[in-house]
Amino acid sequence: MLPYIILIVGIFFLVKGADYLVEGSSLLAEKFGISKLVVGLTIVAFGTSMPELVVNVVSAIKGTSDVAFGNILGSNMANTLLILGIAAMIRSLKVKKSTTLREIPYSFFAVLVLYVFATLPNLAHPETHYLYRFEGAIMLVLFGFFLFHVFRLARDGRVNFKEISLSKDQRPNIVIILTILVGLVGLYLGGTWTVDGAISIARSFGLSEFLISATVIAVGTSLPELITSVVAVRKGNVDLGVGNIVGSNIFNILWVLGLTSVIRPIAFPATVIIDLAILLIVTFLLFAFIFFGKKHILERWQGFVCVLLYVAYLIFLIIRG
Repeated sequence: MLPYIILIVGIFFLVKGADYLVEGSSLLAEKFGISKLVVGLTIVAFGTSMPELVVNVVSAIKGTSDVAFGNILGSNMANTLLILGIAAMIRSLKVKKSTTLREIPYSFFAVLVLYVFATLPNLAHPETHYLYRFEGAIMLVLFGFFLFHVFRLARDGRVNFKEISLSKDQRPNIVIILTILVGLVGLYLGGTWTVDGAISIARSFGLSEFLISATVIAVGTSLPELITSVVAVRKGNVDLGVGNIVGSNIFNILWVLGLTSVIRPIAFPATVIIDLAILLIVTFLLFAFIFFGKKHILERWQGFVCVLLYVAYLIFLIIRG
């Protein structure tokens, strides 16, 4: 039972660590007069992707590249099909035109770039694919372009971040700093324990590390996005709910995988190419649902279809082993 306990506690520490980091950093930024816009684009956006980042960095250091790739692909699958699907089932999602025509296509472009890099032939080891440092560097540059794009939209008044509310909590600075430190420690411990627990479970059952990371770890590290999106949609903040998911998918691929491969080239089996192709199809499907149906609306029935597709993907992963 110990590996299961380690995994569950690790995911809990990841989620709570990200929560404390975002809370403390937001409060500290507010005390220093930093705008809500900057906080929303940096602390909140990066904070919800911190669990994936920490898991991947730990995986890169430990040399368990299957966990790194499985975590990101599984998280983006969960974000697009499960979380957006659940959110749409709660309430039909009216998506901004700019999100439909810019952010979602950029998300598709990010997956396409990853697919191209992942399928480039490795002459030395044709049975194994790699994501190299220079490819990771290119992804980080593309991530920089995305951030520039978002800042430009905000400057032009086409993106409204008023939904991101900061607490008026007047706690002393030392308490806020301790909150940030607790969050960082939680992320570190959670990342380490999550990876160790997943590896132990996979090996004990003869399962692939990719399977565990693409299912259990992926859903666990997507909890911040799930909570943020569901709460936002229930309160009527649809833009925040959808933007959180689309932005997180871009962050996961270009920022998290890009940085991970810069730290250490990621090796992964050729079978992962199938999962990347599925993710490409799923991302395009999201665009098709929103653009070709009732324009800029993700309807309840489409959300139901998304959840069913996620269940089908899980069954596919389990059968493959």
